Amino acid sequence: MVDWSKISQAFPEVRKPEVQKLAFKKKLIWTGLALILFFILSYIPLIGLGQNSLQQFEYLSIILGASFGSIISLGIGPIVTASIVMQLLVGAGILGLDLTQKEGKIKFQAMQKIAVIFFIIFESAVYVLMGGLAPDPALAGTFKYLLMQAALIAQLFVGGYLIVLMDEVVSKWGFGSGISLFIVAGVASQIFVRAFNPLPSPQNPDVPIGAIPYLFKALATSDSTGATLAISGIVVTILVFMIAVYVQAMKIEIPLSFGRVRGFGMRWPLRFIYTSNIPVILISALMANIQLWARLLQNSGHAILGTFSGNTPSTGFVKWIFSPDIVPSLITGSATWTMAGQALVHIGFMIFGSIIFSILWVKTANMDAASQAKQILSSGLQIPGFRRDPRVLESILNRYIPALTVMGAAVVGLLAALADLGGALSRGTGILLSVMIMYKMYEDIAKQHAFEMHPALRKIIE
Repeated sequence: MVDWSKISQAFPEVRKPEVQKLAFKKKLIWTGLALILFFILSYIPLIGLGQNSLQQFEYLSIILGASFGSIISLGIGPIVTASIVMQLLVGAGILGLDLTQKEGKIKFQAMQKIAVIFFIIFESAVYVLMGGLAPDPALAGTFKYLLMQAALIAQLFVGGYLIVLMDEVVSKWGFGSGISLFIVAGVASQIFVRAFNPLPSPQNPDVPIGAIPYLFKALATSDSTGATLAISGIVVTILVFMIAVYVQAMKIEIPLSFGRVRGFGMRWPLRFIYTSNIPVILISALMANIQLWARLLQNSGHAILGTFSGNTPSTGFVKWIFSPDIVPSLITGSATWTMAGQALVHIGFMIFGSIIFSILWVKTANMDAASQAKQILSSGLQIPGFRRDPRVLESILNRYIPALTVMGAAVVGLLAALADLGGALSRGTGILLSVMIMYKMYEDIAKQHAFEMHPALRKIIE
């Protein structure tokens, strides 16, 4: 029998802090250092790179937390892909792991780490060998070309594993997770550029890249269509932010009391977005991988998933899951019935995919009613008026958790899809992810800061 734990220990990893709770300032410093290192790595080019066919996939680079052409061209792709595969295998019962037991969790984490390393190697080889990130084509057929391919694969592996280590640094020593932090960094930088950049667009030198400079120019030249386009992008972006924050704050609170201490109690929150941003990250990463594979397969002469015309999918499966800019098309009068069909398919794909991944995440992350009931009772809490029986508490939680799992994921998927179709300053999925990630990070930071200011709170809550 394979000992997955020993195999995973052969690879470098970030150790956990020796103290149980790190100070607020230390967590903030480590989170900041990881973010700075991420931006530095994104500007380190791959040595020997001659052809970068992936540079045009700006949307994919944001969702994957990558910078195509740099040493971190893989981004969080291998981590998320491994997570998707492992969840599907566990959910289907193929691995036979019981994640409610400590041994099952340890084995699952070890297998997931090995899966991440496998996908780092696999995706590095695919990017290079299928022409996405390739050496100078003039060297094709020579021994030097093979050496440069091997060097590119090695650099991508190093960059991919550095992302894994930085993710561990943030999750163990900082706030939140590295995956979430890198997505927010990419989305924030894109929104800032698309909102305020006064430089001319490469596609149209007469139009600034930034929506706000473009709006002022359109108003100055009495260009009503241009002004409407700029305003629509800004308004859609703001609306997505506001709705996402409102939905994120919605929750159901279950009253609980301490069984051994009379007169004291608390409320156990069940958020409407029960599985947070995880389903959107997974479905977005899946769509990003589909588009990336479609381009790579087209470059290799096997356009199984469809073809691209420039940067836009034009045929096949990849075309129908792609989100057209419906609102800008309506403003300019270029909307078609085909685009309406694409929009409906995109909405359905986002909603259905988010629901599936939400259900799988609840089962694999111990967020189901049975696991939550055990956690509540182990904390010395119980529902007032009911006996301390996990089956009773589980039945009560089952009234809410399955519904929240499905409805929350459906709303998140719908909101992300509608934002994609609205022509926001960044892809709607990225905006939604960044809002939910920042909201969760804000809560973690506020909670940690409260503990630092009032140590007695830690004793009460813990």
